Amino acid sequence: MSDVVVVGLSGGVDSSLSALLLKEQGYDVIGISMSIYNQDIPNLVTAGNACYGPEEKEDIKNIQEFGKKIGIKTYVFDCSEEYKQTVLAYFKSEYAAGRTPNPCVKCNELMKFGLLTQKAKKEGINYDFFATGHYARVEKDDKTSRYLLKKGMDAKKDQSYFLYRLSQDQLAHILFPLGNYTKEQVRQIAREKGLTVADKADSQDFYSGDYNDLLQLPPRRGNIMLMNGKVLGTHQGYWNYTIGQRKGLGIAYPEPLFVLDVDAHKNIVWVGTAADTQKTTCFINDLHWIKFATPPKEFKAFAKQRSTAKPASVTVYIENEKARVVYDEPQKSFTPGQSMVFYDDDVVIGGGVIIKEQQSS
Repeated sequence: MSDVVVVGLSGGVDSSLSALLLKEQGYDVIGISMSIYNQDIPNLVTAGNACYGPEEKEDIKNIQEFGKKIGIKTYVFDCSEEYKQTVLAYFKSEYAAGRTPNPCVKCNELMKFGLLTQKAKKEGINYDFFATGHYARVEKDDKTSRYLLKKGMDAKKDQSYFLYRLSQDQLAHILFPLGNYTKEQVRQIAREKGLTVADKADSQDFYSGDYNDLLQLPPRRGNIMLMNGKVLGTHQGYWNYTIGQRKGLGIAYPEPLFVLDVDAHKNIVWVGTAADTQKTTCFINDLHWIKFATPPKEFKAFAKQRSTAKPASVTVYIENEKARVVYDEPQKSFTPGQSMVFYDDDVVIGGGVIIKEQQSS
């Protein structure tokens, strides 16, 4: 009897090809997907390719048609209320607190690899593995008996950053069929196999419109200031600004200015020059480890402070429930709320969430 694999389907080429490849490999494949769009948020845009929005109906229709085409059962589970209470609530509270959230990390941890699989089990679907179309790999370390999360072979599409919070139990039952492929190879194979989504555009974000559509915060006028206290302009809401942001400040100055800090309590957006953004030390909390059960008090690694960042050499010092991260070379703008993920070559060590320096004491 063949192993049963439930595949998280999104309606895109990656998850669709994953399901088809697994079926061709002899697995008993079942497609599962989430309905997450909560219709009590009005006037959301439908343009663009995103995970959250009214275009979800079309994606679900495509998933069901795809299942019929390749001969697998598909299930759609209503996760809209849970998504609202976890991902959307987190997204809104982080921006309201002056931090920049990472909803994709939260969604993977709690929804795709958590709630979705739990709903499948409650439906009576018994399975051996859960698979997705992520560009990442899982291997077991025979020496430590731990499951390792590794980068996808396609450096441009690697999604291990967004998966660093997966547990050992989750990793033990995960398949990433596309981990050894490049995106172009995936599209080419999909074309050869006649998948209608072969050239469908990738999802670029979890929501394609103005984030204020989701935040629903009333305008709040405040000052844009230099660190010496000089007021350069005003803003209509500190949540519209992200640390490191350069464009869209709407103020004139002899040098390019960047957002250095956001003070939610005082409603101030602090700005400075490029030189002001350079730092070598930051702090993280909410730590999660994959490579080892308990981290050493000090270790070297390569760190990514955002999903698109180039890995940079760091020394990590574990201090109680937090970590102090010291870079070999100065870096631009550490953004509180964003995840920092550590690597040993292509192996994910673990990571945490960036906090403001004063919170580390």
